[in-house]
Amino acid sequence: MPKATLKVDSTNNGFSLDEKDMAILRELQQNARATVKEISDKVHLSTTPVHERIKRMEESGVIRQYATLVDHSKVKKGLMVICYVSLKQHNRNAGAKFIKSIQEMNEVIECYNISGEFDFMLKVVAESMDDYYDFHVNKLSQAENLGHVQSVFVMGVIKQTHVLVH
Repeated sequence: MPKATLKVDSTNNGFSLDEKDMAILRELQQNARATVKEISDKVHLSTTPVHERIKRMEESGVIRQYATLVDHSKVKKGLMVICYVSLKQHNRNAGAKFIKSIQEMNEVIECYNISGEFDFMLKVVAESMDDYYDFHVNKLSQAENLGHVQSVFVMGVIKQTHVLVH
């Protein structure tokens, strides 16, 4: 079986993914604990090429990490809040300081730099409304260069997936 064709693609550190790579990724997203043998059976490749492809995708950063998806409500972090944040100043140094402070806040489980009225969208989990209030007043509001925060409380999760679109 031929190896994956390496193509120049600036978005993936110099190579592009072929259909076999995508099939391997889909299998790993369904079960990151699957063995190379189990994956090879499903994608119709022998174990060595599957192992090499996974290693290449790990080394290139396509696969960043293997993680466990947690139901936050079952670990006493059932309140989910989307925070839209705007900064006071828009320069590299001020933005970097804000980002550094956000990265140190355990309650923030996702942070996106966005366009539009706000600069960032944060996904925050907390045990209760009191817990979120404490986070907002004592951590988020203390972040350097913070302008305006709009908090939106998640009433229910309709769809949440990390699977690749194909």
